[in-house]
Amino acid sequence: MARRAQPEPVDARLLKIAAAHIRRHGIAKTTIVSIAAEAGMSHANVYRYFPSKWALFEALGDRWLKPVEARLREVADGPDPADDKLERLVSLLHRAYRDKVESEPELFAIFVESVEKGRAGARRHRARVQQEVQQVIEDGIAAGVFLASDLRRAMALVFDVLHRFIHPAAIWHDREVPRDQLQRRLDRVTALVTRALVGGLRQVL
Repeated sequence: MARRAQPEPVDARLLKIAAAHIRRHGIAKTTIVSIAAEAGMSHANVYRYFPSKWALFEALGDRWLKPVEARLREVADGPDPADDKLERLVSLLHRAYRDKVESEPELFAIFVESVEKGRAGARRHRARVQQEVQQVIEDGIAAGVFLASDLRRAMALVFDVLHRFIHPAAIWHDREVPRDQLQRRLDRVTALVTRALVGGLRQVL
């Protein structure tokens, strides 16, 4: 006897409807009332799952950021040398953000606003990104790949120098710049950062 398909969870359905509304109408015109109407429930019932419009928007962000974070974790935990892993981490993050800008600019705009306003979901994501980068740097120091011994300065180097290529607001600002052009610049700058870490930061900070 065939098993009956399980109904879609209510919160997942609400997120799907919200994403469709944002794509069609934009952020400003997407309301809890309109989402509730399409879901066939009262707006008060929607608030049982998401306490505010921005809580719902943040949940949308979490839904696409979690796979990105999982891929970063796979790279950080991999067996490759730390310098190679750092370059792959940075490139992966840049490509993931750029992909979202191009495929779903409205949803990426929500993410940028969350970052700029310091909302909880954006803070959690940044902390996870920093965690993966820190692990790679620590592994590189422990293995003797990176001569840089000051973790704080090494982290500052990565995030300050690569800001244009891995900060969401910068990615949004550069959304009209040709993708291949940015990738070439990113590759060059990342190579410089990696060499600085390998050399012990003597000529950088």
